[in-house]
Amino acid sequence: MAKRVWQEIKVLHCAHAGGEVALEAEVLYPDEHLPDTPPRVVAHRCSRGLECGLMKEASCVWAGTNPNYDPFAEKPA
Repeated sequence: MAKRVWQEIKVLHCAHAGGEVALEAEVLYPDEHLPDTPPRVVAHRCSRGLECGLMKEASCVWAGTNPNYDPFAEKPA
């Protein structure tokens, strides 16, 4: 049976949450019957996304409340 695991991608400071947040990805590892299949990322989340979801204003894509805003996206140089 396939295995789903939440893995931490990176830890950053979030101004909206007011502190450190861990950005995580849900990785789906294949069954042992399909050993050549690579793992797949099936979801993303923020460790404090639930708290941000309860705030009055929409926060970001990581909290699942504002799909058009990613405060942690790489800024072009």
